[in-house]
Amino acid sequence: MLEDACVEIEVLTEKDRQERAHKYARRNRMRYIDQLLNELEMLNLADQLKMPDQLFVAVDHLIEETRAAEIRGARSVATVPAAMDVLYDIQDSLMFNQIEEE
Repeated sequence: MLEDACVEIEVLTEKDRQERAHKYARRNRMRYIDQLLNELEMLNLADQLKMPDQLFVAVDHLIEETRAAEIRGARSVATVPAAMDVLYDIQDSLMFNQIEEE
Protein backbone atom coordinates (compact mmCIF):
# COMPACT_ATOMS: atom_id res chain seq x y z
CA MET A 1 0.00 0.00 0.00
CA LEU A 2 2.77 2.39 0.92
CA GLU A 3 4.68 1.43 -2.22
CA ASP A 4 1.60 2.14 -4.35
CA ALA A 5 1.32 5.59 -2.81
CA CYS A 6 5.01 6.29 -3.48
CA VAL A 7 4.64 5.23 -7.10
CA GLU A 8 1.56 7.44 -7.49
CA ILE A 9 3.40 10.40 -5.96
CA GLU A 10 6.32 9.88 -8.35
CA VAL A 11 3.97 9.74 -11.34
CA LEU A 12 2.16 12.92 -10.29
CA THR A 13 5.44 14.69 -9.55
CA GLU A 14 6.78 13.85 -13.01
CA LYS A 15 3.53 14.96 -14.66
CA ASP A 16 3.69 18.26 -12.76
CA ARG A 17 7.34 18.76 -13.77
CA GLN A 18 6.49 18.18 -17.43
CA GLU A 19 3.57 20.62 -17.30
CA ARG A 20 5.76 23.30 -15.71
CA ALA A 21 8.50 22.73 -18.29
CA HIS A 22 5.96 23.07 -21.10
CA LYS A 23 4.53 26.26 -19.60
CA TYR A 24 7.95 27.85 -19.09
CA ALA A 25 9.06 26.85 -22.58
CA ARG A 26 6.07 28.72 -23.99
CA ARG A 27 6.81 31.75 -21.81
CA ASN A 28 10.45 31.76 -22.84
CA ARG A 29 9.49 31.47 -26.51
CA MET A 30 7.05 34.38 -26.13
CA ARG A 31 9.77 36.43 -24.44
CA TYR A 32 12.18 35.61 -27.28
CA ILE A 33 9.60 36.62 -29.87
CA ASP A 34 9.10 39.90 -28.01
CA GLN A 35 12.85 40.53 -28.15
CA LEU A 36 12.94 39.86 -31.89
CA LEU A 37 9.92 42.08 -32.44
CA ASN A 38 11.60 44.85 -30.45
CA GLU A 39 14.69 44.65 -32.67
CA LEU A 40 12.51 44.63 -35.78
CA GLU A 41 10.52 47.59 -34.52
CA MET A 42 13.72 49.59 -34.02
CA LEU A 43 14.70 48.82 -37.61
CA ASN A 44 11.22 49.71 -38.79
CA LEU A 45 11.34 53.06 -36.98
CA ALA A 46 14.69 53.71 -38.67
CA ASP A 47 12.94 53.05 -42.02
CA GLN A 48 15.13 50.05 -42.79
CA LEU A 49 13.39 47.44 -44.88
CA LYS A 50 16.11 44.81 -45.15
CA MET A 51 16.88 42.71 -42.12
CA PRO A 52 20.45 42.11 -40.98
CA ASP A 53 21.61 38.57 -41.74
CA GLN A 54 21.86 37.57 -38.09
CA LEU A 55 18.29 38.68 -37.39
CA PHE A 56 17.05 36.94 -40.54
CA VAL A 57 18.65 33.69 -39.37
CA ALA A 58 17.10 34.07 -35.90
CA VAL A 59 13.61 34.63 -37.33
CA ASP A 60 13.98 31.77 -39.80
CA HIS A 61 15.22 29.46 -37.04
CA LEU A 62 12.25 30.41 -34.85
CA ILE A 63 9.85 29.61 -37.68
CA GLU A 64 11.43 26.17 -38.08
CA GLU A 65 11.58 25.58 -34.33
CA THR A 66 7.93 26.43 -33.76
CA ARG A 67 6.88 24.46 -36.84
CA ALA A 68 5.21 27.63 -38.08
CA ALA A 69 5.78 27.00 -41.78
CA GLU A 70 2.02 26.95 -42.33
CA ILE A 71 1.76 30.34 -40.60
CA ARG A 72 4.52 31.73 -42.76
CA GLY A 73 3.03 30.25 -45.91
CA ALA A 74 4.45 31.73 -49.07
CA ARG A 75 5.41 34.97 -47.35
CA SER A 76 9.02 36.00 -47.35
CA VAL A 77 10.63 37.18 -44.13
CA ALA A 78 13.41 39.07 -45.88
CA THR A 79 11.93 42.48 -45.06
CA VAL A 80 11.34 43.94 -41.62
CA PRO A 81 7.54 44.40 -41.97
CA ALA A 82 7.07 40.88 -43.37
CA ALA A 83 9.10 39.34 -40.56
CA MET A 84 7.11 41.32 -38.00
CA ASP A 85 3.83 40.06 -39.47
CA VAL A 86 4.98 36.44 -39.30
CA LEU A 87 6.24 36.84 -35.72
CA TYR A 88 2.95 38.41 -34.63
CA ASP A 89 1.09 35.48 -36.22
CA ILE A 90 3.31 32.98 -34.40
CA GLN A 91 2.81 34.85 -31.15
CA ASP A 92 -0.97 34.83 -31.65
CA SER A 93 -0.96 31.11 -32.32
CA LEU A 94 1.04 30.47 -29.15
CA MET A 95 -1.36 32.57 -27.09
CA PHE A 96 -4.45 30.91 -28.55
CA ASN A 97 -2.98 27.45 -27.93
CA GLN A 98 -2.30 28.44 -24.33
CA ILE A 99 -5.91 29.49 -23.83
CA GLU A 100 -7.21 26.24 -25.33
CA GLU A 101 -4.96 24.14 -23.09
CA GLU A 102 -6.04 25.87 -19.85
